[in-house]
Amino acid sequence: MLKFLSKVKLEFNALDSRSAACVELLAQCTARKAKESNPGCQLEVKRRTDDHSPQITVTFVNGVEEVFDAATTSAQSIRSLILEKGQLLETEQMFRDGGEAWPVIIPEEELCVPAPGTKPRKAEEKKQ
Repeated sequence: MLKFLSKVKLEFNALDSRSAACVELLAQCTARKAKESNPGCQLEVKRRTDDHSPQITVTFVNGVEEVFDAATTSAQSIRSLILEKGQLLETEQMFRDGGEAWPVIIPEEELCVPAPGTKPRKAEEKKQ
């Protein structure tokens, strides 16, 4: 998860029951395996003493920043969103490395062409 991020900022009050997602994501970010995946990722923890809602701010390696309300979003959902966006970043990088423009624009006529069948060979052999 951390390999797609350059910075993770967690803001929460440790005594607030709504901060479970922040604490869980903090544990995931400080795990040895996560740290090894991106040692350059900055982890910033701001422990609050007021009633401010827990908040997680992540900065992706391309500079895009996203803020999550940790009171209403689970750590698993946040992690899934990070991984999903990270895969998009990897795909974009693959196209750019291959010399293709991004985003890839598919011509309208190609969108209407039906995809070829992908029947497994065993199914074709049983018909005979």
